[in-house]
This record gives sequence, C-alpha cells and structure tokens, in this order.
Amino acid sequence: MEEKDLKEGVSRRNLLLGGGAFALGAAFAQFGGMVSKANAAPMKWPWPYEKLDPAKTAELAYNEWYRVFCGAAVISSIFSQLAEKVGEPYKSFPVDPFIVLEGGMAGWGTICGSVAGANIASNLIIGPRIAGPDCEHGHIIGSNIMKWYGDTNLPVYVPKNPKANKDKIVQTTSNSPLCHISVGRWMKASGHALASAERKDRCARVAASVAYKLVEDLNSWKDGKYHEGVQWNAAKNFGITGQQNCQDCHGSNIPTAPKAK
Repeated sequence: MEEKDLKEGVSRRNLLLGGGAFALGAAFAQFGGMVSKANAAPMKWPWPYEKLDPAKTAELAYNEWYRVFCGAAVISSIFSQLAEKVGEPYKSFPVDPFIVLEGGMAGWGTICGSVAGANIASNLIIGPRIAGPDCEHGHIIGSNIMKWYGDTNLPVYVPKNPKANKDKIVQTTSNSPLCHISVGRWMKASGHALASAERKDRCARVAASVAYKLVEDLNSWKDGKYHEGVQWNAAKNFGITGQQNCQDCHGSNIPTAPKAK
C-alpha cells in the first residue's frame, strides 16, 4: 500500500470513528436527558385520579377491544382520559403491551383480561392505601370487581354502534372470573363459535361493561363514598387462594389446604 493510500485510509477511519463517537455521545446525551427528567419528576404511586364518565369510558373500551383486546382496552379507556385530565404519569404509560392479557393471559383462558386490566388500573390509582399482604385488607375494588364479574349477567353495556349482535345479545352469568368459563358458557348458550363476529362483539361488550363498573367504583372512591368490604375471601374461607366454584374445573381433584397448627 502506498503512503498516500495509507494516509487516506487512516483519515477515513478517523472520520468514521469520530462520527460514531459523535452519534454515541448524542445518544448518551439524549438518554441522560431522559434520566434527568425522570429524576426531576419521579413517578410516585398511587397515581392521581379525576372522575370520569362511565358511559364514555365504556364506549372507549368497546372500540379499543378491536385494537388491543380485553385487558388493554379497559386500561386504555381509563388512562387515555386521565392522560388528558391529569397528564403524567398516564401519558407515558405503555398500554399496548397489555395486549398479552387477551384470551385469559396469552390465550390460556385463565383470568379474564377485562378484570385483570381493571385490577391493574385500579391498583395504580388506589395504591397501598387499601392494599397489603393480608387478604382481609387487600385491594377492595379489585377484589370486588372480580366477584361482580362472576355474579353479573354479562354483557351489560350496549355500544352505540355494535359490530355484531345488533338485534339482541345473549347474556350469561359465569360464576367465575376465568376467561375459559366465562366465554365457554356464553358460547354454549349462544351457539356462536370462538372466531365468530358475535363472540368478539360479546367480549368487547364485556370489556366495556367492566370499564363502566370500574369507573363507577373509582368515582365513588374519589368522593369518599366507597365503603364496601371485600365480598369474597377464599383464604379466610378455605385456607388457600381460590374461588367459590372450584368444581367447574377441578371436579373431585380440588386441592385442599393443610389445617393450620
């Protein structure tokens, strides 16, 4: 290699290295700015809440279901409004990843994403004021909405422009917060398959119904009027976490807890 070519190669390499260092420095500067902003305004829990319109929230949840499904739809319907009313930390909250709650958590049919989303949203708002390791002093609104979900003939909310079931929709009581039981009972009663437009509309309405109920409860809590105790306490009744209808899934194989010493 001639001396001229060598000098040009070294100069080119220095230029590339310099550009890379500049880009890296810019990235760190940007990241540093984000960190300094975060340090300047730490995200404290619980988060502030302003009262919302239950009907507007339900309509938002219904339409959001078709984008991010049940759990994320409930969270989005509430947090999108609070982002406008309150600002941070709601503006920065990543709603879309909670699409994983769909189908009873990644399609496994466990807890319905709607009530899971309701628990996430309400716990961020209510926080440790009524939360704790003792089930008797646990998250009252979250626990009660699970009970309400199982006891209620769902769906309750009727959207302004339903995408299916436009004349009438079958309502069913699941007696369970589990997606598998809730959807399965409705499919059996309605005759509609899992992939049908009718079943999708049903679950969108269920998410809307849960969002409506949650905002009613949060508004009552905001006014200092929510004084309901926990309506279901499996640990107290049975000595193990669970729900009141184990036989739907377990039959004769219901796990029992050892007696307390």
